[in-house]
Amino acid sequence: MSVETAPAVLEVRNPADGSLVESLPIDDARAVNEIAAELRMAQVGWEAIGPEGRAAWLHRWRDWILAHADELTDLLVSETGKARPDALIEPVASCEFISYYADNAAAFLADDHVKPAGPMSLPKKLTKVYSPYPLVGIITPWNFPITLFLMDAAPALAAGCAVLSKSSEETPLACARLIEGWHEIGAPAVLASVTGLGETGAAVVDAADYVQFTGSTATGRKIGVHCAQQLKPYSLELGGKDPAIVLEDADLDRAVNGIAWGGLFNSGQVCISVERVYVAEPVYDDFVKRLTAKVDGLSQGAGAGSDVGAMVTTAQVDIADRHVREAVEAGARVLTGGQRGRAGNFFEPTVLVDVDHSMSCMTDETFGPTIPVMKVADEDEAIRMANDSPYGLSATVWTKDVDRGQRVARRLEAGAVNINDVFSNLFAAPLPHNGWKESGVGARLGGAYGIHKYCKVQAVTAPRMPTMKNELMWYPYSARRTAVAGFVAKAVSGRGLRQRLGLGGKAAR
Repeated sequence: MSVETAPAVLEVRNPADGSLVESLPIDDARAVNEIAAELRMAQVGWEAIGPEGRAAWLHRWRDWILAHADELTDLLVSETGKARPDALIEPVASCEFISYYADNAAAFLADDHVKPAGPMSLPKKLTKVYSPYPLVGIITPWNFPITLFLMDAAPALAAGCAVLSKSSEETPLACARLIEGWHEIGAPAVLASVTGLGETGAAVVDAADYVQFTGSTATGRKIGVHCAQQLKPYSLELGGKDPAIVLEDADLDRAVNGIAWGGLFNSGQVCISVERVYVAEPVYDDFVKRLTAKVDGLSQGAGAGSDVGAMVTTAQVDIADRHVREAVEAGARVLTGGQRGRAGNFFEPTVLVDVDHSMSCMTDETFGPTIPVMKVADEDEAIRMANDSPYGLSATVWTKDVDRGQRVARRLEAGAVNINDVFSNLFAAPLPHNGWKESGVGARLGGAYGIHKYCKVQAVTAPRMPTMKNELMWYPYSARRTAVAGFVAKAVSGRGLRQRLGLGGKAAR
């Protein structure tokens, strides 16, 4: 993987005003490898204490996080520029991932005794056995430093893995403090974080036995190629351009409130943020009027009373600004917002209309507080436009007819669809969180899958009854033994009496 030369110190600045929050030393590849070696040694004992023992430590960690929620929220506000209500959700709600996997680890990791597929395997006991990858590398982006870490760290730790975390260089503080909490409760030394830029992330990829990456599609491709070259398993959650479909029978009050929040929460910097809206023609004008009034009434700033906060990076503000300007130049109209802030990484909550798929605001990931709205003739056109994208992370459908919403959901090319809601799949741990098309490879969460992904699965066969000294198909071969073996194979593999007896004819289905 290509990497950039890293400076010796990383400066973390507040996106709202540019002030220096903290300076941190950068971990180079040698430091990463040393930490990884220590984690591997500790992992042996961590796996040995079993799922119940690990669950006890995870529960204590959850309690520490809840007790330090205000401190963690302060760190999130300072390094991300989030509005405080947006930041508070992270440490509190994310504890659900710890509870879910700690409580279910024993059941999910139990030996899985499966039924034989047919007569050939009937004499055997068939078992799937799960054992953890020793070291999992988790690389997270800057938009949700705690949530996206815990979504992966909780099941990995519950599985018996050690975890090496690398947060975005823009937001390393809150996650590092979270990991300090693990050590403050006296838990086994199977969790660590490293700080740095591309070189540090590349070292984590090389050091780990399994890599979980959340971030841009471009970087995800590079990591996927690198892991494939090493025959190393990986999972990627990448970009998104999530559509919302508002049908003519929707509850417009709920649709407006949900889409406004789903498009602007965390300044639109959410992997499953509503990034484009398709509204059926009969209700289009009414919806646009209500949405514009809703967004126009929101407050923006860094204080606790603000609805919409700052964006984490200047580069992301530039993208939002460019998408809006390009749309206006191509004929779109800004109904509210549309301007970047005079200071700090702010961009006004924005509603765009008269948009189409020739515009970057409808086709490229904005990851900012903009809501472009497009009029469509009917349900079929809405679905066609929603699917006209290289991305497929999630989508929302708004209709009073839930059965209709279910039918529409099954026609959408997205890993998750929320009917009359936004983000609800994100905290439904029994469901997989996965992207289709260019939005990812693999999944996180998904009940037992979320913990099995961090395990190697072993197939074990054992006899159900006393065995013979020699099997029919073992050496030595002879014409008689071969004929008998062929007859037996047909008898057990065929379907229908004539086929089992080798008499030909159509088999019973």
